[in-house]
Amino acid sequence: MPLILNIDTATEFASICLSRNSVVIGFEENQEQKNHASFLQPAIIRLMANCEWKLSDVDAIAVTNGPGSYTGLRVGLASAKGLCFALNKPLILLNTLQVMSVAIRNEVLGIGNWELGEETHRTSYIVHRTLLCPMIDARRMEVFTALYDVKLNEILKPTAMVLDNNSFKNELANHQIIFSGSGSFKMKGLQLNNNASFIDVKYSARDMIVLSEQKFKEKLFADLAYAAPDYHKEFYTTAIKKNGI
Repeated sequence: MPLILNIDTATEFASICLSRNSVVIGFEENQEQKNHASFLQPAIIRLMANCEWKLSDVDAIAVTNGPGSYTGLRVGLASAKGLCFALNKPLILLNTLQVMSVAIRNEVLGIGNWELGEETHRTSYIVHRTLLCPMIDARRMEVFTALYDVKLNEILKPTAMVLDNNSFKNELANHQIIFSGSGSFKMKGLQLNNNASFIDVKYSARDMIVLSEQKFKEKLFADLAYAAPDYHKEFYTTAIKKNGI
């Protein structure tokens, strides 16, 4: 199996891990959002040294590419692309919400990093009845969100959504939905039925492994020249522009 450097700086916590054969070899994290840029490069150097591997040994570099913090996404992708260019390694882009869903699945349902698509007797009922809904907080009642089944198949593609009392009404009528993430408190404040449940699960670069290895296996690599952060909405700033432009 490949040796992959996994990088996540998309949200409030940043982390990196080195993985091989679905096993975490080394892990570093930072819990101060404003310091993601200063954390990342020294952490990568430290991680590789502690694991006794060279950067040239990695087979690919994976990074969460959105949605998330504008600055965080740029920091992570710029570092990943720079390393890929310098080392001539493939780049793997992962959706932040899907990585969050891995964390929800593993922590709440206790399924673990079973291969994508695998279904056992133990998980058969869960597979057909449960959906995972990660949410990243945005302004006001808006969130970045998506829906996945526990095989991580996309039910609702990642999108920016303004929540109201009718959000996910049809899905909740037929499925148990587990909401999690920094935006889920907004959903919790709305009127929901008993099929909605909420849990605080913090994801990390360790939750990237099953997805990055799957993409490596299928050779789903990004084009280094055109890879860009996927913000899922237009960039918004309150900065005052010169000359009103």
